[in-house]
Amino acid sequence: MKAIIQRVSGAQVDIGGETVGKIGRGFLILLGVEQNDGETEARVLADKISGLRIFTDENDKMNLSLSDVDGSVLVISNFTLCADCSHGRRPSFIGAARPETAEPLYEYFCERIKANGIERVERGVFGADMQVSLTNDGPVTLDIDSKDLKR
Repeated sequence: MKAIIQRVSGAQVDIGGETVGKIGRGFLILLGVEQNDGETEARVLADKISGLRIFTDENDKMNLSLSDVDGSVLVISNFTLCADCSHGRRPSFIGAARPETAEPLYEYFCERIKANGIERVERGVFGADMQVSLTNDGPVTLDIDSKDLKR
């Protein structure tokens, strides 16, 4: 499972001109579910992200977590994070989990973030054509793969 985390001062997702999710200060998370991912990967990744200390404190040090700043999360499903671009010019998405596997894991990931004390967890619509806008704060952008957390 792969996630791109962006620290934002605001983000929203629109579908067909209608806003379906919107947050203020917090994280925009693009989430890619790969073949062979399961609840363990979703749990480990959600737990790591929920506790990340990447908001600045009074000394301008990255030392505060989402809960410390009463932050929110917007989670967007994004199978293109699972692309293999190693051959040719067109990415292969064969490593992405099938929707019937990926969607329940996406939902589980979102619920796990909530279970970790993050009260406001907004979502896109799984599999939809979405327009995502954000104001990246910093900019701070992190790339986390659950495979790296299991070592």
